[in-house]
Amino acid sequence: MKNILVTGGAGFIGSAFVRHMVEAYPDYRIICYDKLTYAGNLDNLLSVSDEENYRFKRGDIADRQTVESVLQANNIDTIVNFAAESHVDRSILDPDAFVHTDVVGAYILLDEGRKHGIGRFCHVSTDEVYGDIDLGQSSEDDQFLPNSPYAASKAGGELMVRAYHVTYGMDTVVTRGSNTYGPYQYPEKLIPFFTTEAIDDKPLPLYGDGKQIRDWLYVDDHALGVDFLLHHGISGQAYNLAGENQRFNIDVTKRILELLGKPQSLIKHVPDREGHDRRYAMSAQKARQLGWTRKFDFETGIEATVRWYLENEWWWRKIKTGAYLDYYERQYAERLATAKLP
Repeated sequence: MKNILVTGGAGFIGSAFVRHMVEAYPDYRIICYDKLTYAGNLDNLLSVSDEENYRFKRGDIADRQTVESVLQANNIDTIVNFAAESHVDRSILDPDAFVHTDVVGAYILLDEGRKHGIGRFCHVSTDEVYGDIDLGQSSEDDQFLPNSPYAASKAGGELMVRAYHVTYGMDTVVTRGSNTYGPYQYPEKLIPFFTTEAIDDKPLPLYGDGKQIRDWLYVDDHALGVDFLLHHGISGQAYNLAGENQRFNIDVTKRILELLGKPQSLIKHVPDREGHDRRYAMSAQKARQLGWTRKFDFETGIEATVRWYLENEWWWRKIKTGAYLDYYERQYAERLATAKLP
């Protein structure tokens, strides 16, 4: 393992992984490959942009010719695939982009990687492939029951990884992360969205009764988990990277407001989104038995996250313009018109 291609490396979790790998493994060459869609941001990588073992290449994982040239030009022996369309709301509005990247893109990476003879393919997936979990926790052998176009596209990409391991003997490992939060997260997801809106005293459009349960994993724990499984995961296996910090969305929202010193009257209950899963929960026992550990509990992580957005307005204010506002209008304007107070 020497020359590692990190796809989607300018995104939220991918950039945390790139920053970690560049600093932790100076003998590795880390090639960040990203299409730089709306959620890809080279500002996320400013801290490593001048490091000798870091390179950036712009490209789409579904562009076979460019993938092939990057693999050859950099003598890539390892691929870590973070590249994905990842926002459920957007998958409902535009599922085509999710199939293109999350399924077709994963297939092309696998196929070109196989032809190039790479040593290991690490695929980053999500707890949403398991679907809605009424009771208990999902384990790695549970069936997939995705309920959104996003979750279905991630399940499809995972199945391609499995097929390439079984059919061609590729050395693969899959990670399934729970809801991840922290610095540099694009402000369409719940925690950065509500944090940045509340800073400006804007209404927070909370879906339904806010009693959806999510399992929260701090981004640094997620990045280090992928690193750990890249090096130690058993070929052909999948591993849950779970925060095991379950919270109601409404409680997370109230904690953000408390940390910012803002009133709960900013919360506006809006009509729920289509096919909204009620509860996610995974067991991380398999990864823990292998040796992975988390460093952050939820309270430590949420305090650090809210503080980061307060101190780094330079990063998010320039994002929340133009196309972002167009999306906000499509997704929330009508809902907010019928909003209810807490």
